Amino acid sequence: MGGILSRIVMTCAMVLWPVASLAQEAAPVDRMMEAMRIADTIEVMREEGRRYGEDVANEMLPGADTDSWQKTVMRIHDPERMRRLIRQGFETALTKAEMLEVVAFYNGDPGAEIVALEVAARRAFLDPGIEEQARARHAAEDPEDSRLREQVDRMIADSDLIERNVAGAMNSTMMFYRGMMDGGELDMTQDDMLADLWSQEEAFRADSESWLGGFLLMAYDPLPEEDLDRYLSFWQSDAGRALNSGLFMAFDRMYEELSYLMGQAVAQHMQSEKL
Repeated sequence: MGGILSRIVMTCAMVLWPVASLAQEAAPVDRMMEAMRIADTIEVMREEGRRYGEDVANEMLPGADTDSWQKTVMRIHDPERMRRLIRQGFETALTKAEMLEVVAFYNGDPGAEIVALEVAARRAFLDPGIEEQARARHAAEDPEDSRLREQVDRMIADSDLIERNVAGAMNSTMMFYRGMMDGGELDMTQDDMLADLWSQEEAFRADSESWLGGFLLMAYDPLPEEDLDRYLSFWQSDAGRALNSGLFMAFDRMYEELSYLMGQAVAQHMQSEKL
């Protein structure tokens, strides 16, 4: 069970920074979420969640009623629930002044183009073939990509993206286990769950490196070098660092709740199959 869960949660929990226009009268957090196109991001994540549900059913619920299970999965991945959890995370992590700095950056150049590229790449990754090609490009280390790779590697290192994603994926998987345990369908102690998670740590890390590297190379390939340098400078600013922390806080919180609910749902469907 651990293998598929680690792979699926890792893919779903990748936190990136998809980002445009807004109503001036809205609260700073809502203006920031609109500028970051969070609604578009949630739409893609819901589709990722639907596919995650299919994989979980194939692995753990082979006898489940497909329609019933998919309705459960989509009910858990409710867009309003997801938006609320993300909003709460942002409000906790960023000051209003920091939010307004984020809005200013992403409503100007090169922010608008960057968010369009990020959203498009995230959506494109729904195609397994495109994701595989992007990962292969990252693994190939083509000399023609050397400058772009240098910038991408710096972004990953400066924002600690690998370790933050690994931690988020492990926490989400733990919450899935707890959901199953609370649902009465997982006979594991806390120590057992932790041991299982730590045994997968390197697999989480390798997958994170491959996914992030491939994604960022693909997303930023059309971007002029100087614009990506400006983006890197923003992420090194106080507002950029606050946003980075806020993104992980917001999305990790969301995925932990969704993962717990998915674990509970799996347990409930397992019990139904026994009746």
